[in-house]
Amino acid sequence: MSETLSDLADQVSALERRVSDALYDALRAQVRDEDAENAKELEKRLAKVRRSLIKAESLLRGAVED
Repeated sequence: MSETLSDLADQVSALERRVSDALYDALRAQVRDEDAENAKELEKRLAKVRRSLIKAESLLRGAVED
């Protein structure tokens, strides 16, 4: 079971990296003032998703260590 949780944590980590990339794209769009209002809302939403994924990965890795 621990290998499965570890694999799942790895997948969550990979997803977090993809969300981080999208987050930086939204921040760049804000700086360039390309639809800044929508980019700002997207950035906020993606930041929340990223924090949640980091927490999920940590919880999964903690379960592996138990």
